[in-house]
Amino acid sequence: MKKKNEFLYFAFRNKKFVIGLIIILLFLFLAIFGPFLTHNDPFAYVNLSGAQPPSAEYWFGTTFFGQDVFSQFVFGLRATFLVGLIGGGIGTLIGILIGFTAGYRGGMVDEVLNILTNIVLVIPTMAVLLIIAAYLQVRSVFTECLFIGFTAWPWAARAIRAQTFSLRTRDFVDLAKMSGMKANKIIFTEIAPNMMSYLVMTFILQFGGAILNAATLDFIGLGPTNAISLGLMMQYSVLWGALQFGTWWWFIPPGLAITAIVGALYTMNVGLDEIFNPKLREM
Repeated sequence: MKKKNEFLYFAFRNKKFVIGLIIILLFLFLAIFGPFLTHNDPFAYVNLSGAQPPSAEYWFGTTFFGQDVFSQFVFGLRATFLVGLIGGGIGTLIGILIGFTAGYRGGMVDEVLNILTNIVLVIPTMAVLLIIAAYLQVRSVFTECLFIGFTAWPWAARAIRAQTFSLRTRDFVDLAKMSGMKANKIIFTEIAPNMMSYLVMTFILQFGGAILNAATLDFIGLGPTNAISLGLMMQYSVLWGALQFGTWWWFIPPGLAITAIVGALYTMNVGLDEIFNPKLREM
């Protein structure tokens, strides 16, 4: 309880963490409740007049085809957070399992897992994602999450492995071994709690990386085929010349949202680093 209160005390005094958290919560709130503020389907042609600027009826205007941009935006936010949560979560989970196992076990296990990690690390991830995505005729947001999650774990695994190497020689780990505690229990009850701050920061970085990778795939037309996302909104706007025709309300909202969300996540990460590290705390 004391550690929790200490964390909250320093967390709410850290401007970087607070600003980043507020931005994320605002977009998350809009992603959850935004669809209830509009009765238009994101793909429905609701305005026969074509592209219209923002108005009281269409808050973010309409596309060249009369689609409600606000509806596309709020549903696209849902897809963005889903990719970050699932894709980033998968990448973090695999990195944790491989990093802890390699770092604690050592020896041949470490060598094999390290070789596997290095192989995946040097593979051009985006090229692999492009090939897989292009091969599938039907793609969903969940499929995109799996693509990203299963290719984003190597750097996390290497970082966690290095931290585990350092912690496995500590006295509390030796005491756990002497008490007859099994290796897996030592990892997840003794080592993992002492790395919780590092694991949280790893997940935040994976979350932001998953969003950027998804936006890249969507922007080049290899995103979900049965859903809308912020990256797809930008891809459609560029494809139909929204920039040339001055239809700024079609591409600026999704672009700003992606920038703000990823920027807020990295700002939170810097803030957390300062919170968890007493040497970096703002006095």
